[in-house]
Amino acid sequence: MASGRDQLDEPAGPADAGPTPGRRSRVAWHTGVVLVFALAGGLFMTARDTANGQGDIRPDRLSQLSDVIRTQNTHNRQLTDQVAAQRADLDALTRGQAADSRVKAAQAQVDALSGAAALTPVSGSGLTVTLNDAPPNAQPAAGAAAPQPDWLIIHQQDVQAVVNALWAGGATGIQLMDQRMINTSAVRCVGNTLLLQGRVYSPPYVITAVGDPAKLRTALMAAPAVQTYLEYVTAYGLGWDVRARDRVTLPGYTGPLDVSHATVVP
Repeated sequence: MASGRDQLDEPAGPADAGPTPGRRSRVAWHTGVVLVFALAGGLFMTARDTANGQGDIRPDRLSQLSDVIRTQNTHNRQLTDQVAAQRADLDALTRGQAADSRVKAAQAQVDALSGAAALTPVSGSGLTVTLNDAPPNAQPAAGAAAPQPDWLIIHQQDVQAVVNALWAGGATGIQLMDQRMINTSAVRCVGNTLLLQGRVYSPPYVITAVGDPAKLRTALMAAPAVQTYLEYVTAYGLGWDVRARDRVTLPGYTGPLDVSHATVVP
């Protein structure tokens, strides 16, 4: 439809001067209407085919999401390796400036704190704890109530309870799956997967601690949250395995450090 402005702006001219702007506007309007109806018809046909099962506007959405998670997990692992390599280069360059007394003093302080910050490997005897979801065919024990679905999977608080108990038992280092834990490590569960320091893991969850195995086991079994978990192990078949280790080595933490300021507690 021609606008009032178009009509008002039309210059006067002889009748045989060809199509006027007003006529061109009307032709364009009619053409636009035809195109709109054609497009609408195409959309209606697509909607009809989708409703009849002949098309899928969200094909394999779940598989696509799992692919994205795996790709991002691989990317995060590559970034972690890159950070570790760059940190090693920086350390080598820093130590190369040993003639500077200030750099030497700062490096000595860093070396003294690296062990407490879990940046260096730690070895010794220890304990490995494995948590797992209940098997699909698990049946409740005699007298146990029918389980809710979330009773049969590992939760964030279950993993955290084991980690806290091992620290309380005197662990000098803890590794969850293939990552060394530090003071700022946060255990997070997303659905039935574990998110740790930017990477995603599925059960079984393996937690390894360096320390006196007897003390670690005693602290583990005395933790109230662990005792609650063991009740579900008995009732519904959740996975639980504890093994002493004569010798184990945990690698130093190589991920990014987000702490800007920290104070060592005596």
